[in-house]
Amino acid sequence: MTAEEGRPAMGDARWLLLLCLSRTGFALIGTAWAALIPVLQPAWGLTAGQAGAVQSAWHAGYLVSLVVASVLAGRWGARRTFLGMGWAAVVTALLFAAGARDFTSAFALYGLAGLCAGGSYVPGLTLIAERFPPARRGRAMGAYIAAASLGYALGLAGTGLLAGGLAPGGALLLAAGGTLGGQMLAGWTLRATPNLVAAAHPPRSPRALALSLRWLWRHRPARCSILAYSFHAWELLGLWAWLPAYLAAALALQRGGVEALPVAGAALAALAHLVSTAGSLLGGQASDRWGRQRVILGLALASAFCSLLFGWLIAVPLWLLALFAVLYNLAAVGDSAIHSATLTEVVPARHLATAYALRSVLGFGMGALSPWLFGLVLDGAGEEPRLAWGLAWTLLGGVALAGPWLTWRQMRAGVGSRIQ
Repeated sequence: MTAEEGRPAMGDARWLLLLCLSRTGFALIGTAWAALIPVLQPAWGLTAGQAGAVQSAWHAGYLVSLVVASVLAGRWGARRTFLGMGWAAVVTALLFAAGARDFTSAFALYGLAGLCAGGSYVPGLTLIAERFPPARRGRAMGAYIAAASLGYALGLAGTGLLAGGLAPGGALLLAAGGTLGGQMLAGWTLRATPNLVAAAHPPRSPRALALSLRWLWRHRPARCSILAYSFHAWELLGLWAWLPAYLAAALALQRGGVEALPVAGAALAALAHLVSTAGSLLGGQASDRWGRQRVILGLALASAFCSLLFGWLIAVPLWLLALFAVLYNLAAVGDSAIHSATLTEVVPARHLATAYALRSVLGFGMGALSPWLFGLVLDGAGEEPRLAWGLAWTLLGGVALAGPWLTWRQMRAGVGSRIQ
């Protein structure tokens, strides 16, 4: 490919690999708080609801950043938005790491960090959609989602392990440093990538935005895809927020007196995240071969089943619980990239930026609620660990069942995955 053709000279495989590595760096800070909940909850005297609320603040900020990123990508181009919001993410991640000292400061600063973090997600997916044809898009987006899962795993493991030898603030600073590394790598990778969206789609008026939202809501494939993703986000973000603390609680129940329980919980959660990177890759590849909706339905049902059962297994042998956590992560993250690929295929280019914005509001809005509500259930369920954790995970899975139901309805109606 030549620069004269408007495409960067870098090969597709190398370009995607480097962009994925930058996404890994951006993702490190996203699980840093989850890794430290078992450490900071007793140290700061936090309730489970407060601990969940800090994670929810990140997701709420992230929700706003996704909307902003979608709008800016539609107006100014995905490349420019990716790089511009990336620098804001660097600054706010470092502020959180340096300034969080109690519930109030952590809530405010982690929410601020989330507010700038979405520039590497929607614009990144848009850049991939611009570069790769539909036949290869699911696999490419799966790799990008898998790169984030790798970053979440490294963030959990690194923050948890470093918290054992450093003050939590020091561990957070190292996680925040990943954002800087990701930004520098993205700047180098995208140096020759054109701003295609900005050239093709000029800024839209409020009336045009309203008409686009109306089209999305009345178009059944688009509506079902957006809503199904919302319930997927509810489950996935709740899982990622509470998995380290749950595994640490299981260790405490089975092996009381072990000093490194929080670190071990984070390490086991990181292992589950690391293995789950295969879920994004295999899910995207399977959807390219067997169809988006069929694969989404199977993975969403498997994930909801895991949610409903997971909390009641706290007393089973630790190796079995860790294996279940791995399978749970595989199912829960496996359809993330497929949802994104589906949206690019059921929504025409003129509505795509609006579709991503609407999906962000609904999906990450629900995802922002789930860690907090999960914590409230833990607070209110009493002192018996099996009952408290069982009810909390059951809440997660019960709500998530709406996602596969929407996909099943769409499949039963014979709605295709492409625009006619």
